Amino acid sequence: MANAIPVVQSGRIRVVKQGSGPLVGPVVYWMFRDQRIRDNWALVHAVDEANKANVPVAIAFNLFDQFLGAKARQLGFMLRGLEKLQGNLQSTLQIPFFLFQGEAIDTIPNFLKECGASLLVTDFSPLRDVRSWKEKICERVDESVTVHEVDAHNIVPLWVASAKLEYSARTLRGKINKLLPEYLIELPAIEPPKIKWSSSNPPIDWPKIIADVVRKGAEVPELEWCEPGEDAAFEVLMGSKKGFLTTRLKTYSMDRNNPLKPQALSGLSPYLHFGQISAQRCALEANKVRKNYTQAVDTFLEEMVVRRELSDNFCYYQPQYDSLLGAWEWARKTLMEHASDKREHIYTQEQLEKAQTADPLWNASQLEMVHYGKMHGFMRMYWAKKILEWTSGPEEALAITIYLNDKYHIDGRDPSGYVGCMWSICGVHDQGWRERPVFGKIRYMNYAGCKRKFNVDGYISYVKRLVGESKKRKAEVILDNKAKELRN
Repeated sequence: MANAIPVVQSGRIRVVKQGSGPLVGPVVYWMFRDQRIRDNWALVHAVDEANKANVPVAIAFNLFDQFLGAKARQLGFMLRGLEKLQGNLQSTLQIPFFLFQGEAIDTIPNFLKECGASLLVTDFSPLRDVRSWKEKICERVDESVTVHEVDAHNIVPLWVASAKLEYSARTLRGKINKLLPEYLIELPAIEPPKIKWSSSNPPIDWPKIIADVVRKGAEVPELEWCEPGEDAAFEVLMGSKKGFLTTRLKTYSMDRNNPLKPQALSGLSPYLHFGQISAQRCALEANKVRKNYTQAVDTFLEEMVVRRELSDNFCYYQPQYDSLLGAWEWARKTLMEHASDKREHIYTQEQLEKAQTADPLWNASQLEMVHYGKMHGFMRMYWAKKILEWTSGPEEALAITIYLNDKYHIDGRDPSGYVGCMWSICGVHDQGWRERPVFGKIRYMNYAGCKRKFNVDGYISYVKRLVGESKKRKAEVILDNKAKELRN
């Protein structure tokens, strides 16, 4: 057995702490970023290690209190997905799922100690907070415990793709493409583990936990259009009625930058963010239809593989990924040189949040994000660049942009979101352009440019309809809740 071919490529796994003892206790998989059973290299590795050592395996998940400002919209979606995951786990793999509430640096080491675990398997995340928790967990667990980190989020593991901060997609693309034949492979199916978990699995009161989170984060309500869970994610990718690869792919390369045609986009970002679908599965399925839609698939894979992995690369190798300090020197210099330039308008964070500007196009994009939970990708660039134009300086602009992005977007607090803000305001992964007031050499976007690209009035009307429907549903929910109170 010692010479068996590993089920998971060694390049995908990092030993972040080598324990002093042999693997005699259970394996615990601390699930965080990759919240799925199917196509999950971290779960595959945890089950494989448990089977080789003839020990049981369990999944642990820690629910933070409003992680990085997440509200009902994000946490409700996540928890409803996890509730489905637990049910599927029980019925298919008989792997117990433990949900903890509090700080992971306390709950995870305590659980490892309680169950006598020898190996902790974790998801990979490039974000500062998660990396800090992992370091503290490694310090707090028993010296006999080994800790493995598995990159199940990227197709080419981050540390394999590049060992340094990449300047742009151009510098990373070749490295990724060279490694894709080795890493873009079918994943093995997971069988129920050989050894079953002996102790009882405490019941999880999902309705109570979800209701509590939704109440606390009610300021940003849940979305109706986006159904959580692995099955829903796969339906968005491959469904016979509205699946992206099955029914919508042909218009992707032509219409993806038109905010009036949101159906041209894949719609996968919420599922990718919460790890309810694997980027690897998306790429594998896209390759199967590439012969018929070459340009569309190549454009999709550039976004799905190169751009997503570039965002992880930036956040991992640039710890100041959400600060002006994380910008390249040319960008910092030009922004600071123009920081005191006269602005036509100055708006407060509150005015921006309430979409109270003189620009109806910008207001529409802000309202699309607030009410629909997802702003069109093209509008995200215009939206952020206008915030740079309308605030007292680049630091304030970046802080407000990240605050609003993380609060309202269903896929907020994501490397792609941070990089989107940094690209728009700090020129990250971009180049210097003709110098102009306020922006300096940062790429400029304006209303007239948008008007040339798409029907601006049509987009504003479309968002008005969205907002009207959202407010109507909200009023119906309030009336329904009042009626329930009166009946009780």
